[in-house]
Amino acid sequence: MKTQPEKESKMMTEMYEMMDTINVKPMPGDPDHHFAMMMKMHHEGAINMACIELKEGANANIKTMAQHIIEKQKQEIARLDGFLESYISGTVNREFNMQMEMCMDKMDEQSHLQNINGNIDHDFAMLMISHHQSAIEMADLIIKYGHNESIQRIAREIKEDQEIEIAEFQKWLDENKSESQ
Repeated sequence: MKTQPEKESKMMTEMYEMMDTINVKPMPGDPDHHFAMMMKMHHEGAINMACIELKEGANANIKTMAQHIIEKQKQEIARLDGFLESYISGTVNREFNMQMEMCMDKMDEQSHLQNINGNIDHDFAMLMISHHQSAIEMADLIIKYGHNESIQRIAREIKEDQEIEIAEFQKWLDENKSESQ
């Protein structure tokens, strides 16, 4: 399978821009607020990658999945915004902050290990799997450390949705190995 240098990949560029945004913004130590802020930026990165897929991708199934991601994650961003507007940050949780930082570092490391090849459909599917896995890890953290039932409900829904999407992307990759090489 051929590979494409990361710096030439629009998908990787978008992934790195999202990670740079997350790493630059100072995050409060309150787990519920922190999660909502991080997940909002995380979703914005996924939407941006999905827009690249819609514009440049060729596979109808992957484009449909990209459109679904845009629609679903815009709805979730609206819910996160609503939460952030009304939520008053509470106590700093250093353990949560440490775990979240480790999750972000892992996402950064994993992105470098993805086998991107310049085929937009393939690269989108590969990166969405990794991207969604990090969202699931963040959701697990807020389910463990969070206090607000509303944000925990959102986290459980994100986790469930993204587990389904990972399976769909993996199935597509398995079925289209020869086409995406």
